[in-house]
Amino acid sequence: MKKILITGGTGLIGRELVKKFKPDYQVTVVTRDPQAARKLLGADVQFIENLESLTDLCEFYAVINLQGEGIADKRWSDRQKLRLEQSRWNITRQLSEKILACSHPPAVFISGSAIGIYGPRDQQAVTESTPIEADDFAHQLCAEWERLAFLAEPKTRVCVIRTGVVLAPEGGALAKMLPPYLLGLGGPLGDGKQGFSWIHLDDIVGIICYLVEHEACQGVFNGTAPTPLAQAEFSACLAKVLRKSHFMKVPAFALKLMLGELSEMLLKGQLVLPERIQQAGYQFRYPELEEALKDCLLPPSST
Repeated sequence: MKKILITGGTGLIGRELVKKFKPDYQVTVVTRDPQAARKLLGADVQFIENLESLTDLCEFYAVINLQGEGIADKRWSDRQKLRLEQSRWNITRQLSEKILACSHPPAVFISGSAIGIYGPRDQQAVTESTPIEADDFAHQLCAEWERLAFLAEPKTRVCVIRTGVVLAPEGGALAKMLPPYLLGLGGPLGDGKQGFSWIHLDDIVGIICYLVEHEACQGVFNGTAPTPLAQAEFSACLAKVLRKSHFMKVPAFALKLMLGELSEMLLKGQLVLPERIQQAGYQFRYPELEEALKDCLLPPSST
């Protein structure tokens, strides 16, 4: 049985990915707490506490790098920015270096990134081929993250996934958004015109699996649904699915006061299109927002 190494395996995407891979691969997860991870992921998964315990990565068919502290978990102080950088850059550098040292390297290295690399675009649609001129923190964070992953290219096929907002039945961004909507107090952020690029959890997991299995896939891929929309439209659709009113607005000044620089990520968005993964033949399970939200939020009999 082929072996796969996953960092970030206990996170939102990682947990589902481990489930998906377990029937066909021997999965090894890098985690600081193997005991807790075993309870979460099962005893049929192998665990290591750090990469130093591996002399090389020759035994693995694929390496999937999803590790990184949550981008919107805390206000962006200088200290938090450093944590965000180190949690992504250090592990990615280590993985690339170990792949370069392999006599028989993994067939593929898949590493995370985010659509923040494109910078604020508002209503301008972007694809993987769109020139990038941004220079804000989110861009710098992702650009270095990607550069470190592509260091492994001389030895293996590298795929980088620029992920949008992941919608899931439990946890993630949607769980944080829900409370005001459930109280009938939902509404757009700022003027609501900023682009909102989303993807269902099943599809981001599906894309990763597709990239592992299709040897022709290489380079940068946008991990977003093909129907991004304005944030106000997303907000209205969420209220509709929940059958709640939709009249409140969160003023831009209030977000800036609460979140500081982090608020810019919420108030200035992008309409990101998954051009390359669609050209490669991937078929989205949830291409439309309403069906994705219904799957996440409503019981099966209601969808």
